[in-house]
Amino acid sequence: MGLEAALTTDTILTTQLRRVVNWARRSSIWPMPFATACCGIELMATACSRYDVARFGSEAMRFSPRQADLCIVAGRVSVKMMPVLQRIYQQMAEPRWVISMGACASTGGVFDTYAVVQGVDQFIPVDVYIPGCPPRPEMLIEGIMAIQRIIDNEGIPPKGPDGKRVPLGIALQPSAVKAKPVGITVGS
Repeated sequence: MGLEAALTTDTILTTQLRRVVNWARRSSIWPMPFATACCGIELMATACSRYDVARFGSEAMRFSPRQADLCIVAGRVSVKMMPVLQRIYQQMAEPRWVISMGACASTGGVFDTYAVVQGVDQFIPVDVYIPGCPPRPEMLIEGIMAIQRIIDNEGIPPKGPDGKRVPLGIALQPSAVKAKPVGITVGS
């Protein structure tokens, strides 16, 4: 049937405890969405059946920071919202990761004003930057997979000499292939 049929009753499996813990951690990343603009629509699209983020164990969107370990900042963040985002980040359980989704969250985007924060990485450590305005759901899945690869290899995020968490700072490259115009012939 499954694994039970492949293994006999007297089989012994050995592994390292760290690998089992990292496997369990990478297979159940629970995101906490902080969606404030159009990137939030693309974030919602990743949970639909077409993209199916459930394959990666991230379908359980948690709106309580104490139950989440991945904060996805999608969209622009105003100066008034930044203390709320910082409090949410501080309430999340360790180890925790942050994805900055879209141009507005990463750099302020086209909103170069006094009221919009020009990059959330000035206030919270960002692990993965996803480019685009808005980025496609495939890019968000690529960002989640990047965090899963880090968890598999290293486990808990590194800490600096001052004891604070060091952000990973991974910037994804756009993977979409742009469509080219198709030649049209008129007549017979």
